[in-house]
Amino acid sequence: MTSTTTDAGVVAEGLGKRFGDLWALRDVGFAIPRGSVLGLLGHNGAGKTTAVRILTTLSRPTEGRATVAGHDVVAGAAAVRTSIGVAGQQATVDGLLSARANLEMVGRLYRMPRAAARARADELLERFGLADAADRLVRTFSGGMRRRLDLAASLVAAPPVIFLDEPTTGLDPRSRVELWSLLRELVRDGATMLLTTQYLEEADRLADDIVVLEGGRIAAQGSPAELKSRIGGERLEITVGSAGELAAAATALGAFASDRPAVEEDVSRVVAPVEAGVPLAEVVRALDAAGVATTDLHRREATLDDVFLALTEPTETPTEIAA
Repeated sequence: MTSTTTDAGVVAEGLGKRFGDLWALRDVGFAIPRGSVLGLLGHNGAGKTTAVRILTTLSRPTEGRATVAGHDVVAGAAAVRTSIGVAGQQATVDGLLSARANLEMVGRLYRMPRAAARARADELLERFGLADAADRLVRTFSGGMRRRLDLAASLVAAPPVIFLDEPTTGLDPRSRVELWSLLRELVRDGATMLLTTQYLEEADRLADDIVVLEGGRIAAQGSPAELKSRIGGERLEITVGSAGELAAAATALGAFASDRPAVEEDVSRVVAPVEAGVPLAEVVRALDAAGVATTDLHRREATLDDVFLALTEPTETPTEIAA
């Protein structure tokens, strides 16, 4: 992507970051239009955090350039910082303060007048469903409440661009769904968002576009639907009675698969990509002929989990220790 993308909230062009002789990030480029969400996916060590650190001015790129809200992340670092909100993997709110005091403190750090900071705090507490707990110490909050408060803190200055690094890590399913709803509301209101996540369902639900990083480089990018169609639209999932039958099941499914079946030994399951319209009756007959006793067999659409597994392998990259 180039900087001529005038409607982009974030633009990255050929970003690279080197530590000694090792590249943690290389030739990464994308644009996030205003009012949309980019999901940045990859194994631990694939370069996600390095990219976010560059875009939030915590690290300088070795090569390439990037703009956030129209400001260069190196030459205009101070302007970038006033234009972004950042919520990291761990909630950073102060447990010894109340929820309201946390938000007021953030507002004062942004040099908001005291009355304006208090009004903004009350507005965000109401929006994030925390008004009834506004004067409770944060150390008494549940994990979901802390995450909502942390996200609220990142929005005190009403930034046009928001960076979320694993925002729902450690949340229970209900809290996760509630936070998804809040994030979609923020985007509808015009926020531009970059999201890193290990929950592929989260990316599928929230992201307009996805970039998959592998070894510091882009392995694939596109909308969730485009990426899923790229690896084939359907999967056969076969669960067998014992791990000893997995090899025979994979061989039997190979006759119907469009690519090599994946064996998941921990759950005694084989997953195979198939062309649309493969008759399940024929699959059952092939498994019977191979002497495989199945406990479950079904066909489903491809998911982002399938995309992720097809395009990536675990990688090792250096840990960033300096900006």
